[in-house]
Amino acid sequence: MTIKKLNPDAERERVQKLYRYEDEFYNQGYKLIAGVDEAGRGSLVGPLVIGAVILPPNFYIERLDDSKKLSSAVREKLYYEIVYNAIAVSSIAVSVEEIDKLNIYRATLKGMQKAVATLNIQPNFVLIDAMEVAFKNIPHKSIIHGDALSASIAAASIIAKVTRDRLADDWAKIYPQYGFEKNRGYGTKYHLDIIKKIGFTEIHRRSFKPVKDMLQPTLFNL
Repeated sequence: MTIKKLNPDAERERVQKLYRYEDEFYNQGYKLIAGVDEAGRGSLVGPLVIGAVILPPNFYIERLDDSKKLSSAVREKLYYEIVYNAIAVSSIAVSVEEIDKLNIYRATLKGMQKAVATLNIQPNFVLIDAMEVAFKNIPHKSIIHGDALSASIAAASIIAKVTRDRLADDWAKIYPQYGFEKNRGYGTKYHLDIIKKIGFTEIHRRSFKPVKDMLQPTLFNL
Protein backbone atom coordinates (compact mmCIF):
# COMPACT_ATOMS: atom_id res chain seq x y z
CA MET A 1 0.00 0.00 0.00
CA THR A 2 1.40 3.41 -0.99
CA ILE A 3 0.69 6.32 1.34
CA LYS A 4 1.37 9.86 0.17
CA LYS A 5 3.82 11.92 2.23
CA LEU A 6 2.20 14.52 4.45
CA ASN A 7 3.00 18.21 4.49
CA PRO A 8 4.63 18.68 7.93
CA ASP A 9 3.21 22.15 8.60
CA ALA A 10 -0.30 21.22 7.50
CA GLU A 11 -0.17 18.01 9.52
CA ARG A 12 1.05 19.88 12.62
CA GLU A 13 -1.87 22.30 12.35
CA ARG A 14 -4.36 19.46 11.78
CA VAL A 15 -3.05 17.52 14.77
CA GLN A 16 -3.27 20.56 17.05
CA LYS A 17 -6.96 20.90 16.14
CA LEU A 18 -7.61 17.17 16.48
CA TYR A 19 -6.13 16.98 19.98
CA ARG A 20 -7.43 20.27 21.36
CA TYR A 21 -10.27 18.70 23.38
CA GLU A 22 -7.96 16.05 24.78
CA ASP A 23 -5.39 18.72 25.67
CA GLU A 24 -8.10 20.80 27.35
CA PHE A 25 -9.11 17.96 29.64
CA TYR A 26 -5.57 16.66 30.19
CA ASN A 27 -4.77 20.13 31.50
CA GLN A 28 -7.71 19.82 33.91
CA GLY A 29 -6.18 16.64 35.35
CA TYR A 30 -8.03 13.94 33.40
CA LYS A 31 -5.56 11.36 32.06
CA LEU A 32 -7.84 8.52 30.94
CA ILE A 33 -10.03 10.08 28.24
CA ALA A 34 -12.27 7.77 26.22
CA GLY A 35 -13.68 8.61 22.82
CA VAL A 36 -16.93 6.97 21.72
CA ASP A 37 -18.50 6.72 18.26
CA GLU A 38 -20.80 4.46 16.25
CA ALA A 39 -21.00 2.98 12.77
CA GLY A 40 -24.12 1.88 10.95
CA ARG A 41 -26.73 4.05 12.58
CA GLY A 42 -28.39 4.89 9.27
CA SER A 43 -28.02 1.46 7.70
CA LEU A 44 -31.06 -0.66 6.89
CA VAL A 45 -29.22 -3.84 7.79
CA GLY A 46 -27.41 -5.51 10.65
CA PRO A 47 -26.25 -4.40 14.06
CA LEU A 48 -25.09 -0.99 15.13
CA VAL A 49 -21.40 -1.13 16.09
CA ILE A 50 -19.99 1.19 18.74
CA GLY A 51 -16.33 1.73 19.50
CA ALA A 52 -14.71 3.17 22.61
CA VAL A 53 -11.00 4.00 22.82
CA ILE A 54 -8.66 5.43 25.45
CA LEU A 55 -5.48 6.74 23.80
CA PRO A 56 -2.31 7.41 25.79
CA PRO A 57 -1.88 11.10 26.64
CA ASN A 58 -0.03 13.04 23.95
CA PHE A 59 0.15 9.96 21.72
CA TYR A 60 0.31 10.83 18.02
CA ILE A 61 -1.07 8.55 15.30
CA GLU A 62 -0.24 9.68 11.78
CA ARG A 63 -3.30 10.18 9.54
CA LEU A 64 -5.76 9.69 12.40
CA ASP A 65 -9.02 11.32 11.31
CA ASP A 66 -12.77 10.85 10.95
CA SER A 67 -13.15 7.33 9.53
CA LYS A 68 -15.45 8.60 6.76
CA LYS A 69 -12.62 10.71 5.33
CA LEU A 70 -10.23 7.75 5.03
CA SER A 71 -9.85 4.99 2.47
CA SER A 72 -10.57 1.44 3.61
CA ALA A 73 -6.84 0.60 3.32
CA VAL A 74 -5.84 3.49 5.61
CA ARG A 75 -8.63 2.63 8.07
CA GLU A 76 -7.38 -0.95 8.29
CA LYS A 77 -3.82 0.23 8.93
CA LEU A 78 -4.97 2.67 11.62
CA TYR A 79 -7.24 0.04 13.19
CA TYR A 80 -4.25 -2.14 14.06
CA GLU A 81 -2.18 0.83 15.20
CA ILE A 82 -4.98 1.93 17.55
CA VAL A 83 -5.55 -1.57 18.95
CA TYR A 84 -1.81 -2.07 19.50
CA ASN A 85 -1.12 1.29 21.17
CA ALA A 86 -4.33 2.25 22.98
CA ILE A 87 -4.67 1.99 26.75
CA ALA A 88 -8.06 0.32 26.22
CA VAL A 89 -10.30 -0.53 23.26
CA SER A 90 -13.86 -1.84 23.17
CA SER A 91 -16.29 -2.55 20.35
CA ILE A 92 -19.81 -3.83 20.86
CA ALA A 93 -22.67 -4.68 18.53
CA VAL A 94 -26.28 -3.71 19.21
CA SER A 95 -28.44 -6.35 17.56
CA VAL A 96 -31.12 -5.79 14.95
CA GLU A 97 -33.68 -7.11 17.43
CA GLU A 98 -32.66 -4.56 20.05
CA ILE A 99 -32.67 -1.72 17.51
CA ASP A 100 -36.20 -2.66 16.43
CA LYS A 101 -37.36 -2.96 20.03
CA LEU A 102 -35.83 0.25 21.42
CA ASN A 103 -35.58 2.46 18.28
CA ILE A 104 -32.23 3.49 16.86
CA TYR A 105 -31.72 6.54 19.11
CA ARG A 106 -32.24 4.67 22.38
CA ALA A 107 -30.27 1.69 21.08
CA THR A 108 -27.34 4.01 20.33
CA LEU A 109 -27.45 5.55 23.82
CA LYS A 110 -27.54 2.14 25.46
CA GLY A 111 -24.77 0.83 23.21
CA MET A 112 -22.46 3.76 23.95
CA GLN A 113 -22.93 3.23 27.67
CA LYS A 114 -22.12 -0.47 27.24
CA ALA A 115 -19.05 0.22 25.09
CA VAL A 116 -17.57 2.41 27.82
CA ALA A 117 -18.56 -0.04 30.57
CA THR A 118 -16.76 -2.89 28.77
CA LEU A 119 -13.42 -1.07 28.51
CA ASN A 120 -10.98 -3.09 30.62
CA ILE A 121 -9.68 0.16 32.11
CA GLN A 122 -12.36 2.70 32.99
CA PRO A 123 -11.93 6.31 31.82
CA ASN A 124 -12.23 9.36 34.05
CA PHE A 125 -13.64 11.45 31.18
CA VAL A 126 -15.62 10.58 28.04
CA LEU A 127 -15.84 12.44 24.73
CA ILE A 128 -18.85 11.46 22.61
CA ASP A 129 -19.65 12.11 18.98
CA ALA A 130 -22.85 14.22 18.89
CA MET A 131 -24.98 12.11 21.26
CA GLU A 132 -25.93 13.29 24.76
CA VAL A 133 -25.13 10.18 26.79
CA ALA A 134 -25.13 9.90 30.58
CA PHE A 135 -22.33 7.85 32.14
CA LYS A 136 -22.61 6.94 35.80
CA ASN A 137 -19.98 8.79 37.85
CA ILE A 138 -17.97 9.75 34.74
CA PRO A 139 -17.94 13.35 33.46
CA HIS A 140 -18.41 13.67 29.73
CA LYS A 141 -18.78 16.05 26.80
CA SER A 142 -20.74 15.69 23.57
CA ILE A 143 -19.06 17.18 20.49
CA ILE A 144 -20.90 17.81 17.23
CA HIS A 145 -18.81 16.32 14.40
CA GLY A 146 -16.56 14.97 17.13
CA ASP A 147 -15.07 12.30 14.87
CA ALA A 148 -13.38 15.13 12.93
CA LEU A 149 -12.52 17.27 15.99
CA SER A 150 -11.28 14.82 18.62
CA ALA A 151 -8.47 12.26 18.32
CA SER A 152 -10.16 9.90 20.78
CA ILE A 153 -13.49 9.99 18.97
CA ALA A 154 -11.75 9.61 15.60
CA ALA A 155 -10.00 6.49 16.92
CA ALA A 156 -13.32 5.11 18.16
CA SER A 157 -14.93 5.84 14.78
CA ILE A 158 -12.22 3.80 13.03
CA ILE A 159 -12.67 0.85 15.40
CA ALA A 160 -16.44 0.92 14.86
CA LYS A 161 -16.27 1.42 11.09
CA VAL A 162 -13.70 -1.30 10.39
CA THR A 163 -15.51 -3.77 12.64
CA ARG A 164 -18.83 -3.14 10.92
CA ASP A 165 -17.37 -3.20 7.41
CA ARG A 166 -15.97 -6.65 8.15
CA LEU A 167 -19.45 -7.78 9.17
CA ALA A 168 -20.85 -6.36 5.92
CA ASP A 169 -18.28 -8.35 3.94
CA ASP A 170 -19.57 -11.49 5.66
CA TRP A 171 -23.20 -10.57 4.87
CA ALA A 172 -22.24 -10.10 1.23
CA LYS A 173 -21.16 -13.76 1.05
CA ILE A 174 -24.44 -14.95 2.57
CA TYR A 175 -26.71 -12.58 0.61
CA PRO A 176 -24.77 -11.81 -2.61
CA GLN A 177 -27.77 -10.23 -4.40
CA TYR A 178 -27.85 -7.18 -2.11
CA GLY A 179 -24.35 -5.80 -2.74
CA PHE A 180 -23.55 -5.38 0.95
CA GLU A 181 -19.80 -5.34 0.19
CA LYS A 182 -20.42 -1.99 -1.53
CA ASN A 183 -23.43 -0.36 0.14
CA ARG A 184 -22.77 -1.68 3.69
CA GLY A 185 -26.54 -2.01 4.12
CA TYR A 186 -27.32 1.65 3.44
CA GLY A 187 -30.28 2.62 1.28
CA THR A 188 -28.61 3.04 -2.09
CA LYS A 189 -30.78 2.89 -5.20
CA TYR A 190 -29.47 -0.57 -6.00
CA HIS A 191 -30.20 -1.84 -2.49
CA LEU A 192 -33.72 -0.37 -2.47
CA ASP A 193 -34.45 -1.79 -5.92
CA ILE A 194 -33.35 -5.26 -4.81
CA ILE A 195 -35.55 -5.10 -1.70
CA LYS A 196 -38.54 -4.18 -3.87
CA LYS A 197 -37.69 -7.00 -6.28
CA ILE A 198 -36.90 -9.94 -3.99
CA GLY A 199 -37.79 -8.72 -0.50
CA PHE A 200 -35.72 -8.29 2.64
CA THR A 201 -33.51 -10.63 4.67
CA GLU A 202 -33.51 -11.72 8.29
CA ILE A 203 -30.81 -9.14 9.03
CA HIS A 204 -32.80 -6.16 7.75
CA ARG A 205 -34.13 -3.80 10.43
CA ARG A 206 -37.91 -4.16 10.55
CA SER A 207 -38.37 -0.72 12.12
CA PHE A 208 -36.63 1.05 9.20
CA LYS A 209 -38.20 2.09 5.91
CA PRO A 210 -38.70 0.56 3.37
CA VAL A 211 -38.84 -2.73 5.30
CA LYS A 212 -41.34 -1.26 7.76
CA ASP A 213 -43.57 -0.15 4.89
CA MET A 214 -43.49 -3.64 3.41
CA LEU A 215 -44.75 -5.03 6.72
CA GLN A 216 -47.65 -2.58 7.01
CA PRO A 217 -51.11 -3.91 6.09
CA THR A 218 -52.79 -2.28 3.09
CA LEU A 219 -56.37 -2.09 1.86
CA PHE A 220 -55.60 -5.08 -0.32
CA ASN A 221 -54.35 -7.45 2.39
CA LEU A 222 -56.41 -6.45 5.44
